[in-house]
Amino acid sequence: MSKPSDNPADPFKKALAEATKTMANDPDMAVAYSVDPPGMTKDGMRLPQVSRRMTRDEVLLARGTADAFALRRRYHDEGVAARYAPTGQLAREIYDAMETARCEAVGARAMPGTAGNIDAKIGHEADRKGYAQITQAADAPLATAAGYLVRHLATGRAMPKGAANVMELWRGFIEEQAGGSLENVGHALADQAAFARLTRKVISDLGYGDQLGDDPDQDDQNDEAADEAEEDPDQPDSTGDDQDDGDDAEASPERSQEEQQDASQAQVSMDDQPDMEQGEEAELPEGEAPLEPPPPAPHSDADPNYTVFVTDFDEEIRAEDLAEPAELERLRAYLDQQLEPLKGAVSRLANKLQRRLQAQQNRSWNFDLEEGMLDAGRLARVVANPTTPLSFKAEKDTEFRDTCVTLLLDNSGSMRGRPISIAAICADVLARTLERCAVKVEILGFTTRAWKGGQSRERWLATGRAQQPGRLNDLRHIIYKGADSPWRRSRTNLGLMMKEGLLKENIDGEALEWAHRRMTMRPEARRILMVISDGAPVDDSTLSVNPANYLEKHLRDVIAMVERRKQVELIAIGIGHDVTRYYNRAVTITDVEQLAGAMTEQLAGLFDADPRKRARAAGRRAG
Repeated sequence: MSKPSDNPADPFKKALAEATKTMANDPDMAVAYSVDPPGMTKDGMRLPQVSRRMTRDEVLLARGTADAFALRRRYHDEGVAARYAPTGQLAREIYDAMETARCEAVGARAMPGTAGNIDAKIGHEADRKGYAQITQAADAPLATAAGYLVRHLATGRAMPKGAANVMELWRGFIEEQAGGSLENVGHALADQAAFARLTRKVISDLGYGDQLGDDPDQDDQNDEAADEAEEDPDQPDSTGDDQDDGDDAEASPERSQEEQQDASQAQVSMDDQPDMEQGEEAELPEGEAPLEPPPPAPHSDADPNYTVFVTDFDEEIRAEDLAEPAELERLRAYLDQQLEPLKGAVSRLANKLQRRLQAQQNRSWNFDLEEGMLDAGRLARVVANPTTPLSFKAEKDTEFRDTCVTLLLDNSGSMRGRPISIAAICADVLARTLERCAVKVEILGFTTRAWKGGQSRERWLATGRAQQPGRLNDLRHIIYKGADSPWRRSRTNLGLMMKEGLLKENIDGEALEWAHRRMTMRPEARRILMVISDGAPVDDSTLSVNPANYLEKHLRDVIAMVERRKQVELIAIGIGHDVTRYYNRAVTITDVEQLAGAMTEQLAGLFDADPRKRARAAGRRAG
């Protein structure tokens, strides 16, 4: 017989897990509690940790998160969601936020108790992200506001303070542009497909119709028309009414353009096929042309004109999948040996950064409050003058803890040798340092799979050498350390940069857009992206068949997009290359030995600055 647990939170956690499985209608689902960010997979979900103290906030947050995940699992169909999902980043965020709100609203109708629990979760997240302090719509996420508004309209519940602030900042714009579509939100909640179509209409009303991609319903109509056109023309009509057939054939030129589109005008009608068999060409009604296929979704959110010849050979891969564990251990040992003289200097800089961060973690207080913790330091005033009221204090929250830092390392051939070794060891030490200070760190690398274009170029040559095909090489984006992966598990991965033959070409624009896209999906309130590169984008295969500034222009467009959206704070370090002409916040070093100092100083400068002051300063500059 197992020994009873002495943790008073265990009965609550067990009861919540069972209730969550029942609500999700999935008795086999795994439910775990962790200090890592909450999340859900096809096999289970991870809920916020509940400590032995079982504070009210912990209990409410765990319940709200469990209810939100359970309702999504119960009422959300991934197949339907994928069918109607937009292709553009912002449109996809709006789509996901509205679908989450739909699941929660449907659950609130069937199980009213979930609404209050999820309110607590939303309020906690809004407080953590500082939504109550936002004063301009440009600083508030539109997708989040759209989700809040849908939930408010569908349930009639008032939103928590911070969430209500974000919702109201965007509400006038959303209702002005899409108010007509949102009037029907209550009627579409129970049907995910109908709600997805409504969501796509809202996205189009808001001005992001270009990010929707193909209309799946239109594709179905075209497929049905194609199936009808493929039927055997020699089969007699089941009605035997030849006169009707003749009338239809004569009336065909008179059909309206809408009817021709619905029947997929590109297909030849059944009635015209006998004439074609006699050698005559089918004629389209005068003034009409076959429908063109819809344009493909753009390869880049930053520049719709940026093209890629083929993406079939691109890969996003974890470092541990590019080498055997024994080889990674050997490469890591080689890296440590190469940089033994430098590790002391880098560690000293890292310790300096850690001291600066930990100084911000020290307690700070608001004084002279009317309620809170009694301020013993000011009791002398009360003793000297008994009419003086008691003074209270309250601890301030530290903002920088809820932060994620991504290091994006150029893995091009020009970094071979000492530059890539120093970049690897600096990333390694900084990851360790920031992890001690409760800052999540992600380490990414970018290169190509081959020199001179790889399989992409081979296909281009085999298919006729199209003019200006766009990017013409196979990308390789490497994840050395995920943000949620502890440093000790990823330490050996950085040795991969020492692997012979890994470093090839560098296509910076797509790598930066990839890293930015990963960061925007993170739950942290603050996201910092540091790029380390030693040159402008270079890929001989691409530049040989496109304009000379093709990759550089795309990099500039991506940087402009990232800095304009302000979802991520972007900084760059150029090794022997002036990156200040690309990035607003950047530094260039002439000697690779300076890299450790540059990285730590840039990060320390960001953490030293007050985010709110920096946001207000940015607003004044924009004005």
